[in-house]
Amino acid sequence: MLVDFESLPDEARVWIYQCNRTITDNELSEIKAKTEAFLTQWTAHGAELKAGFTMPYNRFIVIGLDQAANAASGCSIDASVHFIQALEKEYQIDLLDKMNVSYKQGEYIAYKPLADFRKMAKQKAVSKNMVVFNNLVATKAEFLEHWEVPASESWHARFM
Repeated sequence: MLVDFESLPDEARVWIYQCNRTITDNELSEIKAKTEAFLTQWTAHGAELKAGFTMPYNRFIVIGLDQAANAASGCSIDASVHFIQALEKEYQIDLLDKMNVSYKQGEYIAYKPLADFRKMAKQKAVSKNMVVFNNLVATKAEFLEHWEVPASESWHARFM
């Protein structure tokens, strides 16, 4: 069951998929429609899942699930990963590679392989105050409060 992401409770589970490039406006409308269609029919053992999504900065797909209504199962999580893989293939984008880092450079969102980010940190090309995206947050509340944070307040701090 598709719901507005904002209506999900703070405890809702979130999965964050970062894109290796900005999603174009045409792609954005198509991906939104496909995500709405997927979440409308997303189930766990035949039970509807109460889920919503948001696409901040045209660079991320954030899926939220109210697990108090019905929890995701292994099969339903597999289905969501297959959906994301299909988007990757169709739009020639990378959404599943967790070995990359996204961060803000002014209003621009930069995307670097983790190894390059590490090198930049060693060279002092990035600061502890730089805003990074902590894609390891697990709930909607954490997403709202701790997703966009200074590097010093995230797992990224280990490289500083």
